[in-house]
Amino acid sequence: MTETTDLRSDTTVLEPATPISVERTAATAADAPAVHAWMPASPCGAGCVAVPDTAGALRCVVRVLGVVGLLVAFPVVNVATPPARRTGLHRWYARAALRCCGIGLRIVDERGAGGHGAATDTRPREIDGAAADSGRGLLVVAGHVGWADVLALAAVSPMGFVARGDLVSWPVLGQLARLMRVIPIDRQRLRQLPEVIAAMSVRLAAGERVGMFPEGTTWCGRAHGRLRPALFQAAVDTATPVQPIRLRYLDHTGETSTVPGFVGVDTFIDSARRVLRAKGVVAELVLLPIEEPGSDRHDLAERCDRAIRGRTEVRIDAHATAIGTGPTREIVVAEAAS
Repeated sequence: MTETTDLRSDTTVLEPATPISVERTAATAADAPAVHAWMPASPCGAGCVAVPDTAGALRCVVRVLGVVGLLVAFPVVNVATPPARRTGLHRWYARAALRCCGIGLRIVDERGAGGHGAATDTRPREIDGAAADSGRGLLVVAGHVGWADVLALAAVSPMGFVARGDLVSWPVLGQLARLMRVIPIDRQRLRQLPEVIAAMSVRLAAGERVGMFPEGTTWCGRAHGRLRPALFQAAVDTATPVQPIRLRYLDHTGETSTVPGFVGVDTFIDSARRVLRAKGVVAELVLLPIEEPGSDRHDLAERCDRAIRGRTEVRIDAHATAIGTGPTREIVVAEAAS
């Protein structure tokens, strides 16, 4: 298998994927075999997601009305806003949507750390814009927990996203996806990869910002998979810098929250109901030093993976790492006993 030409080699796993893929939300674990050997899969399921503190019925209604109001008003307000001011408008709308979903926002800027081992400024502070030189394209990469990830990244800087192809047909988020010019990807169709990479390259070469979640599937927040190299080829082809972002959700105690996890047999309605009823959830985004693209997508993906994961991880195998409790913890225990 030639790594430089066969994009499928980027997603090869060491063993056939037996856990259910969260890309398919209408099946049970027993009824959801992998579509192909390269299909990203996650062991996270319902057991990984904690039952949240429940907000009152009135608060939930207010949140729903707020989200609906933002979606209805956005197309009109967007057209009425001068193009030069739309970036700020889009960022404000993303932050407002997060607030309406009951999710707070904390941004930590470590871009000036001068290297992963250097001391960093971890004081939470709001920033304007993303981590790139003005006028340059930027590829933004982060781990994937759920649909709220898109709002969280857009709250830092508006951008287009590579996202699952059926997102445009989802209730509520579908309209937002179309307005954000989502680049659709169907991970069941390996032959589509060159088309997606070409679309990304066009936007990056034009100086746009494109966000992607290279794990290829969602995880609960306590566990994660590896960053698949295939889509990093767009940054290599266009000599575009890459902004890694460490994204996680915290509860009111500062511990990892799995509430926004879109995993297992969740439907969008299931996940949205859980998020809207939760209390005290905060999305924390750590902006890490820029990674230059280089000439090898595999090396670029590995550098971004190391930056995002940091030093506290438990390596299970070549395509998954996990900490915490639930099914992912069981994998760690089983691996240690073998």
